[in-house]
Amino acid sequence: MVEVLRHTGIRIEELCELSHHSLIQYRLPDTGALIPLLQIAPSKTDAERILVISPELADVLSQIVSRIRAGQPHVPAVVSYDKNERVYNPPLPLLFQWRRRLENRAVSEAALRHYLDHALDGIGFKDGGGNPLRYTFHDFRRLFITDAIMHGMPPHLAQLVAGHRDINTTMGYNSVYPEEVIKGHREFIARRRSLRPAQEYRTPTDEEWAEFIGHFEHRKVAVGDCGRSYDTPCIHEHSCLRCPLLRPDPRPGHG
Repeated sequence: MVEVLRHTGIRIEELCELSHHSLIQYRLPDTGALIPLLQIAPSKTDAERILVISPELADVLSQIVSRIRAGQPHVPAVVSYDKNERVYNPPLPLLFQWRRRLENRAVSEAALRHYLDHALDGIGFKDGGGNPLRYTFHDFRRLFITDAIMHGMPPHLAQLVAGHRDINTTMGYNSVYPEEVIKGHREFIARRRSLRPAQEYRTPTDEEWAEFIGHFEHRKVAVGDCGRSYDTPCIHEHSCLRCPLLRPDPRPGHG
């Protein structure tokens, strides 16, 4: 369950509806190579979508199918209950099922939540307050989207993979950590500097530095300071009281 959620970012209700029929193949028309795909049934957005199965996910799904077949030629068909529609679904070869005595049953969301809590208790991780660490099913969805965007997937493609109607929802799931922001900003500055003329990044001469400092000294006027930018002339011919760039000094003796 954890590995499927981590590698797909699907919702828990979508995971419970995964069946052997969800595993399909697509043959590339140019090379003839087979691409394994995972078909996600409509849930929250009532829109079907297709995910590419990565090698890691393929290994997990293979283990799941092998386990539930238990040496039989086919995956057993089981009946599941749709809590949203409040109906029983027809028998399907669901991937998340378990054996109870003489029959197979679908694994419920409550049982999956119990399995997740049991796994966390076994690990023994604690949160900042010293309490046992707890994950929700949706946490894996956030991890998947964050990992996808951080590794270069365009946000509009991540939106389609996640099944969001609004891209702002996708970006809300994306957790950008401070070190990633700093790293990305430094890389942006390096790329920008590589495109600018090298002359702009040379060490200034003493004359240039003295001229730069002198500009700010010359901006001082009797009633305060001038806010004009460096290397710009005075546009009001030093009629400071009429200039919107004047910054009056509120201290006594400067008015």
